[in-house]
Amino acid sequence: MVKTGLERLKEISPSWLKEDRIGLLCHQASVDRGLRHAKEVIWEIVGDRLKALFSPQHGLWGERQANMEGSPDGWDPQLGVPVYSLYGQRRRPKREQLEGIDTLVVDLQDVGVRTYTYATTMALCMEEAAKVGIRVVVLDRPNPIGGEQVEGNLLKEGLRSFVGYAPLPMRHGMTMGELALFFNTSMKIGAELEVIPMEGWGRKSFEDTGLPWVMPSPNIPAPETALTYAGQVLLEGTNLSEGRGTTRPFELCGAPYIDASLLLKHLEGKGLPGVIFREAHFIPTFDKWEGEVCHGVQVHVIDPEAFRPYLTALTLIKAVMELWPEEFSWRPPPYEYETSRLPFDLISGDPQVRQWLEEGMDPFQMQQLWEEELQYFSEERSSFLLY
Repeated sequence: MVKTGLERLKEISPSWLKEDRIGLLCHQASVDRGLRHAKEVIWEIVGDRLKALFSPQHGLWGERQANMEGSPDGWDPQLGVPVYSLYGQRRRPKREQLEGIDTLVVDLQDVGVRTYTYATTMALCMEEAAKVGIRVVVLDRPNPIGGEQVEGNLLKEGLRSFVGYAPLPMRHGMTMGELALFFNTSMKIGAELEVIPMEGWGRKSFEDTGLPWVMPSPNIPAPETALTYAGQVLLEGTNLSEGRGTTRPFELCGAPYIDASLLLKHLEGKGLPGVIFREAHFIPTFDKWEGEVCHGVQVHVIDPEAFRPYLTALTLIKAVMELWPEEFSWRPPPYEYETSRLPFDLISGDPQVRQWLEEGMDPFQMQQLWEEELQYFSEERSSFLLY
């Protein structure tokens, strides 16, 4: 049985918990095994020393959709404390919002993918906390797609953005606590940092934890969605629907101009591990191609250990580019508050990935070219792993 950092907090009872004024960065998935929210758990311990809540992208209760749909500041009627949004007009806390706080507690469920913005929000909070001398405590949670596999190219320095804070591969295999330790050193943040680790996590998938799943954002309804998201998020940078507006986001993909049977036949011969495809037709209720019939495929993962989501998504994009070169296009900006750079480049973290696709390079060959930097990353991250 896995105990999260939140569940271990009370039994450890660190000294700061008994005397400090607390701020809490959390969202709807910040719950214990009994689905009690972190704000309630911590309020029960510290009472009115819980001074403020901070919310990441999608809002405190995950009610907001993606890509610059910000949430406003608010007030928690249950606790009578302010709720400061860190996704909207600003993406880091103001100095005055940190006044009267001694320790900022971070309890966020991540999905193990570089583009997922919660890790960036945590890092920006660490930066601001370091400036004013506030302690940061991360209550650790499982990486739902495991902590062993790493995949993809590393983020290039010139492509840093809100969907890419540090030189990580797309699938980094780290928890939020491990990422905080990594960021604090490699990005030279220098915050006073403490991580409350989990107990019993074996770097495996979320299903092995015995914990309840609460979707951390509107389009990650299940742990298996997080696994396909680790590749299909690339489709956000194209005119292909990634399945937003359907009940199977990041599994369904397509567009009105695609011949689904032709795409399926093309993909079946690629030898992609751990996955099979099914011809699919769907109508998104919002986002790209809203109200139009899209033709494409659904990604079915049959072996999660063998499945390579990034490789799979690149292969899918390359197939569409080859079969429908006149209709396929890269999505134009803006994207996640960036107004000039191509969204696909921000998501992939390296414009060469797009250039290679345009030149017709096989994604299997790309994967081989990334092996050396992935090995370097794996060695670098090893000193920050907690499990």
